[in-house]
Amino acid sequence: MYVRKEAALSSEIEGTKATMSDSIRAEIEMTKDIPEDVDRILHYIKAMNYGLKRLETLPLSLRLIREVHKTLLQGTGDAPGKTPGEFRRSQNWIGGASPQTASFVPPPASEINQALYDLEKFMHDTSDLSPLIKTALLHAQFETIHPFLDGNGRTGRLLVTFYLCQQGILERPTLYLSEFFKRHRRLYFDLLEGYHNRNEIVPWVNFFLEGIADVAAKAVDTSKKINDLRETDMAKIHALGGRRSKTGMAVLRNLYKLPIVNVGKVAEWAGLSRQGANTLTAELVKIGILEQRNRKTTYGRDFEYRNYLRLFTKE
Repeated sequence: MYVRKEAALSSEIEGTKATMSDSIRAEIEMTKDIPEDVDRILHYIKAMNYGLKRLETLPLSLRLIREVHKTLLQGTGDAPGKTPGEFRRSQNWIGGASPQTASFVPPPASEINQALYDLEKFMHDTSDLSPLIKTALLHAQFETIHPFLDGNGRTGRLLVTFYLCQQGILERPTLYLSEFFKRHRRLYFDLLEGYHNRNEIVPWVNFFLEGIADVAAKAVDTSKKINDLRETDMAKIHALGGRRSKTGMAVLRNLYKLPIVNVGKVAEWAGLSRQGANTLTAELVKIGILEQRNRKTTYGRDFEYRNYLRLFTKE
């Protein structure tokens, strides 16, 4: 869920209309009324998981960044004409209708290779610079280079997680920094623009470090609440007794991955018939674990693990 939240918020920074809940519904094929751009969130999740897996055997590098970018864009509505996985060979710009009216014009394509080589060298520099300050600089410098035709912001925010994990600062991707960036979206862009255009490094680094402290505190609080909720709900299910306890626990374990479900998904997880899944779902509603999302619906109902879902989103 941490990855899913980061994926949704990072995508929303770029104007994506779909939400985290939409991405869950799409994953279990509840496609009614879901914005088409939900594929941005789903591909971000895929890119995050792909990159973390690759880091087990491949150092953080330009090669990995290209592979992640390809996973992020390929097959989405953003992909046509944007050469997923390839560094740009033409000029791009940020803001405005042309380079002449843009708020920032990144380096020309002829300078991309050298700029990226320097960035990769900086990634593996062994100086005494704090890893958190280094992460802030990596993100800002990547956005300054803007090496792809599209998806630079999302790729740059993925780079933050990959670098922190590679450095051992994070064991798992539980730091959803995009929440802070989205909450202060205008300031986030303004400070990056100051870094790009006026070499204003200190304000950007201070903002980034403030974000790290903010979301780290919230992540710790969320983890505690998840543990408390888990203990409470496990006790509720054990109280059901017999086979209902066993099948209920099977569903609960999966709800931490997909907290929005339908009866078909409950049947799949618990190994039950449709009738048995309906009965178990009703039991889980009765004891306060599941709640029907639209109580007026009698056919094609979907349910959510609301107490858990609300720890990540207020939708």
